[in-house]
Amino acid sequence: MNWQYFLPYVLVMAVVTYLIRMLPLAAFRRRINSRFIRSFLYYVPYAVLSAMTFPAILYATGSLPSACAALAIALVLAWLEKSLLTVAIAASAAALIVQAAISMI
Repeated sequence: MNWQYFLPYVLVMAVVTYLIRMLPLAAFRRRINSRFIRSFLYYVPYAVLSAMTFPAILYATGSLPSACAALAIALVLAWLEKSLLTVAIAASAAALIVQAAISMI
């Protein structure tokens, strides 16, 4: 790495990060009264988290069948309102079992 560019890169990153966090505080000084905007802002974190997580689930195992099995098990257990630890362990076990079955074939 060329060290002469290191400090400018860090400074640009710091400014961009600061602007992203500061602009909403500066733009919205009063309480937002619009129901539409408030509901939109309420659901944005969930939508972004889902958009980031779903592709990672499908590519995490390197095998689409084992990833789909883990996803199906996780969805069913989450629908049944099981704990996060239970869902994670069951999904991991499902992926492992399907991956082992695929490797035996």
